[in-house]
Amino acid sequence: MSRAYLDWNATTPLRPEARAAMVAAMDLAGNPSSVHAEGRTAKALIERSRAKIAAALGADGADIVFTSGATEAAALACAGRGLTCAPVEHDSVAAWCDGSLPVDAAGKVAVADPARSALQLANSETGIVQDLPEGLAVSDLTQGFGKLPLAFNWLGCDMGLVSAHKLGGPKGIGALILRRGLDIQPQLRGGGQEMGRRAGTENIIGIAGFAAAAEAAVRDLENGVWEQVAEIRNILDSALSAQEFGTISVGKSAQRLPNTLCLIAPGWKGETQVMAMDLAGFAVSAGSACSSGKVRASRVLQAMGFDQDQAAQAIRISIGPQTTKEEVLRFAEAWGREYRRIRSRAA
Repeated sequence: MSRAYLDWNATTPLRPEARAAMVAAMDLAGNPSSVHAEGRTAKALIERSRAKIAAALGADGADIVFTSGATEAAALACAGRGLTCAPVEHDSVAAWCDGSLPVDAAGKVAVADPARSALQLANSETGIVQDLPEGLAVSDLTQGFGKLPLAFNWLGCDMGLVSAHKLGGPKGIGALILRRGLDIQPQLRGGGQEMGRRAGTENIIGIAGFAAAAEAAVRDLENGVWEQVAEIRNILDSALSAQEFGTISVGKSAQRLPNTLCLIAPGWKGETQVMAMDLAGFAVSAGSACSSGKVRASRVLQAMGFDQDQAAQAIRISIGPQTTKEEVLRFAEAWGREYRRIRSRAA
């Protein structure tokens, strides 16, 4: 039986459009900072890509600063600003903020001072979507971009973070979106690239792939692809719940990303579930991929009021447009079979 990849929130398969754009960009010899014809050609590719990403994000008129990914974009946006966030934020944002914002049992964050706060659009572990307040300083848009209708210019926030590999682009390229006229301090200094905000020769190949993936992602969204993904996710949710193990589908009553299911299985450690399902031919995770190798209970779930044992018994199943109904039903069967075995041994 072929393997089923059910870990799209960690990273997505590379889109063919992105691959083609990257291959074409490999043939460009010029440095985009050079003034000769070859350099101008490379620079033109970057600016066309920047415009395509701005259009896909609904960020026309905003500044887009290319980075190595959303983690670098978070550092560029948050470092030294004294921002507050909630414990449900991604590690790359939480590392720079005071994580004291309260979270309710539904995973919603209460923001008292938006201008001094960072708040994600959607959580990578639970899929829960936040209501972003007007005037927010920073929003991590990484998981929502390409899956949810999104227009940066309508969000009312100063800065947004995005990453190409979460929507079918290559790894190692992302961007910080800035409200036009906003000043930030560069983390990398040198040649003055990216309007002096991020020095270093631009990753032309990655940028080209990012732009192509962003365009394709918007087409998918407009064509209702993610509504179909949500239907498959709901089939999986129902198939797992029907097995009556006393599992908890986190955020089931909340607005979630259309592809995400966070499941707590009492008495079965999350990392053990991941290993068992890997052996059975399924790729899932026990939380954010950026926390891989750290055997610990999910701080996101603990912030929502789950106890430490429950938080350690969760897995995340995240699917995509290539995921089939047959794959998720096969997963539900394999997962249930293994869970019954674990429970019988513990009895």
